[in-house]
Amino acid sequence: MRVLGVNAVFHDPAAALVVDGRTVAAAEEERFSRRRHGKEPVPFSTWELPVEAMRWCLEQGGLEPSDLDAVTYSYHPDLADPDGPGQDATWEHLRLFYVERAPLFLEEALPGLDRNRVVYVPHHLAHAASAVYAAPPFEGGRDTLVFAADGRGESTSHLVGAYTSGGLEVLARQPLPDSLGLVYEELTEHLGFHRSGDEHEVMALASYGEPSMLDEVRGHLRYEGGGRVRARGVPWESLAPRRDPGSAPGREHADLAASVQEATEEAILGVLGWAYERTRLRRLVMAGGVALNCAANSRVFREGPFDDVWVQPAAGDAGTALGGALYAAAKAGDDPRPMPGADLGRSWGEEELAGLLDEADVAVERPGDLAAAVAEALAGNALVAWFQGRSEYGPRALGHRSLLAHPADPGNPERLNRVKGRESFRPVAPMVAQDRAPEIFFGGPLPSPYMLFLHQVARGWSERIPAVVHVDGTARAQTVSAEDDPLTARLLSEFEARTGLPVLVNTGLDTAGRPRVDSPRDALEFFGSAPVDVLAIGPFLVRRRGEGAG
Repeated sequence: MRVLGVNAVFHDPAAALVVDGRTVAAAEEERFSRRRHGKEPVPFSTWELPVEAMRWCLEQGGLEPSDLDAVTYSYHPDLADPDGPGQDATWEHLRLFYVERAPLFLEEALPGLDRNRVVYVPHHLAHAASAVYAAPPFEGGRDTLVFAADGRGESTSHLVGAYTSGGLEVLARQPLPDSLGLVYEELTEHLGFHRSGDEHEVMALASYGEPSMLDEVRGHLRYEGGGRVRARGVPWESLAPRRDPGSAPGREHADLAASVQEATEEAILGVLGWAYERTRLRRLVMAGGVALNCAANSRVFREGPFDDVWVQPAAGDAGTALGGALYAAAKAGDDPRPMPGADLGRSWGEEELAGLLDEADVAVERPGDLAAAVAEALAGNALVAWFQGRSEYGPRALGHRSLLAHPADPGNPERLNRVKGRESFRPVAPMVAQDRAPEIFFGGPLPSPYMLFLHQVARGWSERIPAVVHVDGTARAQTVSAEDDPLTARLLSEFEARTGLPVLVNTGLDTAGRPRVDSPRDALEFFGSAPVDVLAIGPFLVRRRGEGAG
């Protein structure tokens, strides 16, 4: 079964290719178009398809559109009521109009495709499938509880289900207008950030505040019972003034963020506690934009009744492209296999890189031991742009398109935030050798390869790696195994040999308002415009002219 999955309805348009149950490729359109999040999350952008991502996925699989058995679209028009609660009264009919014509749009974008092979997959079912089928093996088998939550799908905002050998049993759906995701989006907009894109900034800001408005927020955001929540109508203006974008957040903004974060965590724990009592399943998988909330994920891990908690690394809407494809493959009789990792995007060979670097006329060297050379630069407190292998699918930079730094310098977070042009309160994350992680980090799942949980930092280590410890004492650790990523693992080993620290600062190779670097040209543009000391691109090093090794 050859299935191309497509997400295009709300935001983060993406494509994924699954062949005989195996994930071949997956990528977001923003990495090709260089337009952050691919498009604006408005109804009149629904017609925009991830055309470049779709074509690239087919190229990776050596397929023509006519070779496809199915193309999935992660929104089902039959489940949508444009006049229902929680819908945009002005524009929702237009969104549905575009969705119903998606097969025609796809046929036009992929010449040779038979429009009759386009299959609609309900939005939250696609999210759920992206977690259930892509998750790694578990000792107890595949039986699992699944929670898929975001702003909204067709007429619901979350799904709770139990996946067993008999398939997926839906235990509860949350009808609109109540939505954990939409409340957090409203908060993001009220605090002066970009809605449906900057929710992670609100989560970071929350750690600077106290939940002093929790009682007022709970009146509008709480668990109600039966796997459902009350989540609407928060009187934002009465709690804190709207922040103008670009102005510094005040204490009241941080306290409001902390209060909503706490209420959101409580509501999620209520939903999942109810689901566990219904099923007694001790494994949980999650997807949807709400599952990108690292603080909430960690609290579920610590306080929930589960032995294992796994989050789909492309948990946002981009992940529904993969989920839809895996769902269709399973329904057709294929046995979907766990995703091999988040590095499912584009890569370039050595000859291609050499040609591009020669064309760019930059100072290039090819060290005999790349990991050792980069570790030497990092040990000297250089900032290193790290461009290796296939790019990541999802919002986290995981050692393929990363900006690296020394964790012992407490000034490096501010230095990196200046490079990236983002707020000073934004944290950076630790990348750590998997076998060393348990002695440094606790309070979250380990291994943690996708940077989707917060961890506490062990006694004695906070002082040694202050750059990666957030104001609340936590760190969003990413573990690196030699089996999955031998080059980055060697870099960590070489850095430890020079500094005694098996940890590096890792943040995304991007600047504010722009997608993460994806191609070599993107990397060279970044290096040319940002005060970064070294670019490690494939086996090559690019340094500032006149700058020596070390």
